[in-house]
Amino acid sequence: MAMDVHGRDLRYFVAVAEDLHFTRAAERLFVSQPALSKQIRMLERQLGAELFERDRQGVRLTAVGSALLPYARRVLADWDAASDAVERAKAEQQATLVVGMSTSPGRGGLLPAVRSRFSEACPAARVELRQVSWMDSSAGLADGSVDAAFVWLPVPDGERYEWVVVAEEPRHVALPDTHPLAPRPEIDFAELLDEPFIAIPKSAGVLRDYWLALDARAGSPARIGAEAASADETYEALVDGRGVCLLAAGNAPLLTRGGVVTRPVRGISPSRLALAWRAGDSRPLVGAYAEAARLASGDRPG
Repeated sequence: MAMDVHGRDLRYFVAVAEDLHFTRAAERLFVSQPALSKQIRMLERQLGAELFERDRQGVRLTAVGSALLPYARRVLADWDAASDAVERAKAEQQATLVVGMSTSPGRGGLLPAVRSRFSEACPAARVELRQVSWMDSSAGLADGSVDAAFVWLPVPDGERYEWVVVAEEPRHVALPDTHPLAPRPEIDFAELLDEPFIAIPKSAGVLRDYWLALDARAGSPARIGAEAASADETYEALVDGRGVCLLAAGNAPLLTRGGVVTRPVRGISPSRLALAWRAGDSRPLVGAYAEAARLASGDRPG
């Protein structure tokens, strides 16, 4: 027997079955008693069987009503759960996604491209970009203050995160324009081994090691001339002659403000900028932003 029963009819039926009293059930449902009785009669006609016995002794479930009750409760519970899930999804789509960064990822129009694709997928959502100190190489992911972040690889505790690479750039060296190597169009990393380096804070962990190029030093330690936690601090250390530093090619404008030049470095691997998020974070907005980053960057493997 085909049936097309509305959720409202099941809710009315369950209310009467629980109260075994039409007037009290009507009050609980905020409907009139005649309207409730009419809906129950319509449901009984649709099912082809009576659900309640009504006499002077009161209201009782029939055998058919007793058979229907547990299923009706289950359907209503599932529908309530589905309704809650829909509301959560709607709220998620209208939420704010906080994206951290330590340096601007706007190289080559990348950030506008990500924003455009994300807006197409989630037009009601808002993205808040948050600048994070170089002292936190996860750009806010580690302490949960951001939902996703543009980070330089490698990131400490990499197993905690997933990412998609959005840019790959050669590493350059920044040095004072008075440095003996400054006139060179390119510099071999071997020529920098004895130079003092400006390092990012120790809290950056493996990322500090990466920007000191420890993997290319054959086990010899780097000389640290200064530490810097921002582009401004790095620039000041450079013009003071306290050392040189490696940086991604796209970040050269942050330091070449006068008195500082950057040159490509041979003999070391390129840098990789990634959009990262916490592993296991299945929120739709995070997934949509990650997909937008992947599309905008040309689907580079992470």
